[in-house]
Amino acid sequence: MPAKLSRGRCALSGAVGLALLGAGLPAMAAEGSGPDLSRFYRQRISWSKCVGMEAPDDLQCAKVTVPLDYAKPRAGTLDLALARYRATARHKRGSVLLNFGGPGGAGVPGLAASGKEFMDLTDEYDVVSFDPRGVGRSSPVSCGDGTDEALDATADDTALARDPRAVLARLRRAADQCAKHSGPVLPHIGTVNVARDLDITRQALGDKKLNYLGFSYGTRLGAVYAAQFPDKVGRLVLDGVDTLTEPLSEQGVAGAAGQQTALEDFLDWCVKDIACPFGTDARGARDEVVRLVASLDEDPVPTGFGPDFTGQDLVSAISQALYSEALWPSLERALAELVEQGDTTGVLGFAGGGSGVLAGARFSTRATGSPSGNPTGRPLADAEDVPLDNLPAALMAVNCADDPDRPDADRIGRDLARLRAAYEQASPVFGRYRLTEYLMCYGRPKGTDFIREKVRDVRTPKMLLVGTRGDPATPYRWTVETAKRLGDAAVVLDNRSEGHTGYGSSKCVHRKVDDFLLYGSLPPNGSSCGPERDD
Repeated sequence: MPAKLSRGRCALSGAVGLALLGAGLPAMAAEGSGPDLSRFYRQRISWSKCVGMEAPDDLQCAKVTVPLDYAKPRAGTLDLALARYRATARHKRGSVLLNFGGPGGAGVPGLAASGKEFMDLTDEYDVVSFDPRGVGRSSPVSCGDGTDEALDATADDTALARDPRAVLARLRRAADQCAKHSGPVLPHIGTVNVARDLDITRQALGDKKLNYLGFSYGTRLGAVYAAQFPDKVGRLVLDGVDTLTEPLSEQGVAGAAGQQTALEDFLDWCVKDIACPFGTDARGARDEVVRLVASLDEDPVPTGFGPDFTGQDLVSAISQALYSEALWPSLERALAELVEQGDTTGVLGFAGGGSGVLAGARFSTRATGSPSGNPTGRPLADAEDVPLDNLPAALMAVNCADDPDRPDADRIGRDLARLRAAYEQASPVFGRYRLTEYLMCYGRPKGTDFIREKVRDVRTPKMLLVGTRGDPATPYRWTVETAKRLGDAAVVLDNRSEGHTGYGSSKCVHRKVDDFLLYGSLPPNGSSCGPERDD
């Protein structure tokens, strides 16, 4: 699955307040045609200095309160962590909300770490991000020992082929652990509810319309919001566009193919450099990478601490490095150290972050801040109580909540051989690594069909979709397919470059996105930005 994940583990704490507003209630509540959400829509956010985290002095923090269960809003609440950079303009346009991706990426530490990328937007907007429900300090989910259980169950490809039912039994136990450690928030996680949280946040910020910039998974969230609240859409940008239709099995194949393309682009660049550890021929270099992965799986390298370094750990590391073309020189050096000296230090610097898949990572099962206590009101978690496995636990929880397919053990057993062949054909390097996506929802409740069935032909103002040709996580064809699905509102910007998303790496994309958000100036549909490579 696509992912652009923040690595920050600490988050905000501080004095925050909740006041009431009296206007702008949603029509549903006003007309009495659904559960009464008026008390949530009457909030006004109170901002204060961020404490308990490394953050610039001008970053402010707050919270917003949302229903735990939108069908039963009186049954319990949870708080969502927010952060913002204030607009510099005296008469600002309002706020622009950011989602950095994941699912599972916490927005507050993400904004603290990368806020300088968005400072031009403060000419007109407060720039705001948030920890979605189940993520960071917003009632973080955890699987406890279940995270490692799921990883261990799918790590051995031969065990999966030999006895898939035993693997599936372990995955069911892992799912049970996730339910135990995550408490009452887990059944209410998922993009449909996060989009509803986003609308309450919009109102609490005092904005009549949602202005939004979403990356990777954040594009799924933006599209779902547009389908649920078309009359509340302002200026919406989706960068690194996610699929809205493909089941997890097909997403994994597409993702493996996208990663393979990105790897081949890297190797085409690498073999032009005398320092490339794979020689001077691109085709030969591709074969060398396949052999290196197989060799490490057969004979892992000791690291001096923790588990030995395997071929699948290397695949995890490479997948992370391919997210940005700026990391190519560092990846080349790390691979040279591994091949020529057996030194894993460089590649370990990339490994373990996850690319929407869990292979190659291990997580401590220390205090998880399990929210299994009083469900009637869920305040922000303390920074030290955010579980170390929150990112992968939230990633699995959201992706499974968004996917309605639940093949049984017999179906999985019949499909595995065909799927393994399809994944390996898509990528001899990343295929096995991505195959685990097909299994990760086993043992969990069936997800919603809303995204697949209802997010289409949205009746909103024009929105900007950015697709990058060399994107290893969200293939460019997903941008084209999603634009067609969303209908006439979608305007596509073709970023003919490398890496995951375009805003942070392409000056052209950055300028066109800012022009739209700040001035409402859209590029022509199908226009492009060229590569900006410094060769």
